[in-house]
Amino acid sequence: MDTAHSAPTLDNIFLAAERLRGVINHTPIFYNAHLSEQYQANIYLKREDLQTVRSYKIRGAYNKMASMSAEALAGGIVCASAGNHAQGVAYACRKMLVKGAIFMPTTTPQQKIKQVRLFGKEWIDVHLVGDTYDDAYYASKEYQTVTNAVFVHPFDDLQVIEGQGTVGLEIFKDADFKIDYLLMAIGGGGLASGISTVFKQLSPRTKLIGVEPEGSPTMYQAMQDGHVVTLEHIDKFVDGAAVRRAGDITFEICSKSLDKVILVPEGKVCSSILQLYNEEAIVAEPAGALTVAALDLIKDEIKGKNVVALISGGNNDITRTEEIKERSLLYEGLKHYFIIRFPQRSGAFREFLNVLGPNDDIARFEYVKKTNREQGPALVGIELKNREDFAPLIERMDANRVVYEYLNDQPDLFQFMV
Repeated sequence: MDTAHSAPTLDNIFLAAERLRGVINHTPIFYNAHLSEQYQANIYLKREDLQTVRSYKIRGAYNKMASMSAEALAGGIVCASAGNHAQGVAYACRKMLVKGAIFMPTTTPQQKIKQVRLFGKEWIDVHLVGDTYDDAYYASKEYQTVTNAVFVHPFDDLQVIEGQGTVGLEIFKDADFKIDYLLMAIGGGGLASGISTVFKQLSPRTKLIGVEPEGSPTMYQAMQDGHVVTLEHIDKFVDGAAVRRAGDITFEICSKSLDKVILVPEGKVCSSILQLYNEEAIVAEPAGALTVAALDLIKDEIKGKNVVALISGGNNDITRTEEIKERSLLYEGLKHYFIIRFPQRSGAFREFLNVLGPNDDIARFEYVKKTNREQGPALVGIELKNREDFAPLIERMDANRVVYEYLNDQPDLFQFMV
């Protein structure tokens, strides 16, 4: 039966929890000793990376479909997604024996396409269309018009929001302590809308904090402007939370319910991914690590408090590891790129090596000898052991009259060269 209502309700979130019983994992909350010591607070992680499809997205997708009539489901469903939503919909289709069409951009990594097909098996068809999510979205809407299939939106849908709200119910039920702060990642806002609906009624004193990547401040900007905005350019690195436009429904809820939205640099997210893996053996995708990265930005505020950070997903592509490490090193001030113009004579490079400190390492070197010029440019990447080693390195380069151009603070040139 369809549930037609104008706003998500606590009663409907309880109903969603009943629908999801036996379908999803009731994921645990773990106290994290390392983070608690680091931030002098009691830090708990809600582990949705341990969910059936390794993210919370199955909750909203399944609840949406389970709330529909048999007649509506008979016409099939359709969605557009480049990641976790597609996997959730695919799993729901197979579980409910419903035919589904899933539109994904052609640029989607093969690992994610394979996972979608694995979860949906013969119940879903994957359509690879265009280069961006927007291309896939428009194609899916055209498909809906032609076939009359029901579109399952990734976030701006009441039943989807109520399904995601079951995360909040589990947190509230499982926490045997007063929750002072609850941190949630925001892309389109479905998760934050569902959880805040629960906590505004059951634990109104808990501070609800949304976290977005700095390169995709969709909800943050909408809350600043007082209305939903469409961002022209976004950084898609934190793919699970990088959307150009927040939902209309989700904006209405988040703007009233969230205490604030924090923006986290993508490099900081990468550092948190590596920290979670190295210290906790937790494989978090970029969106899943957002809340842990945000702890550093509110560390003074949360001292001595009970904090729950939601790890929203663990679908991390191993092929991104080098990029994650690189972004982390750049953010931490441990990797620096230069264009260095070496004199065209023997011994010039050996002299440059004497400029490096004992712990400095050349991590990249690209050089083409120019026979018709007095100097030959080289792209040089230097990795440091400590952030504080950078200033002495520059002093030694200046003292030795090294001709260089620093690239890290020139984003256009940096992207072109590196």
